[in-house]
Amino acid sequence: MNAPAFIVLLAAALIPSTPDLGKAEGRCRPNESGPAFVVEPVGLKDRSGRLRLEVYPANEKDFLADDNVLVSAGKTFRRVEAALPSSGVPSLCIRVPAPGTYAVSLLHDRDDDRKFDWKIDGIGFSGNPKLGWGKPNVRKASAAAGTGLTSLRIVMNYRSGLGVAPLQAKVLSK
Repeated sequence: MNAPAFIVLLAAALIPSTPDLGKAEGRCRPNESGPAFVVEPVGLKDRSGRLRLEVYPANEKDFLADDNVLVSAGKTFRRVEAALPSSGVPSLCIRVPAPGTYAVSLLHDRDDDRKFDWKIDGIGFSGNPKLGWGKPNVRKASAAAGTGLTSLRIVMNYRSGLGVAPLQAKVLSK
């Protein structure tokens, strides 16, 4: 891993976001048509905290950029948050503005502090790229949304030694 990639992830974890940005645009409503991702997290460590699903433009500059900057520039940013259910397979739905390719991230905010802490929280991306110390390549963390609902399964990654990786032994049952 190179130092600039680590700095980008660290900066993204430290910059405070505006918690409600992108939520109204990202919320799926019953009987609403149009493009959206329906995301199932795979390999959750536990049922503590909340899940935060976010959609970004599928380019390196805007991927994981500050939500305030993206919204101010009129760029795509969507967010959905949900508490983990006490049982069953969690599923989140997030609207996108049009069919096309988007970068999608899923945070398991285990301590519910609205920030990513690699020592505690879990993270995953569409495309399920292998993670190191930096953010993954946007092409490997993107997915194409169709005209309706597009299903994604995102593998969660948690602290493993000095990096992050999917859990090997303990996986929540359905």
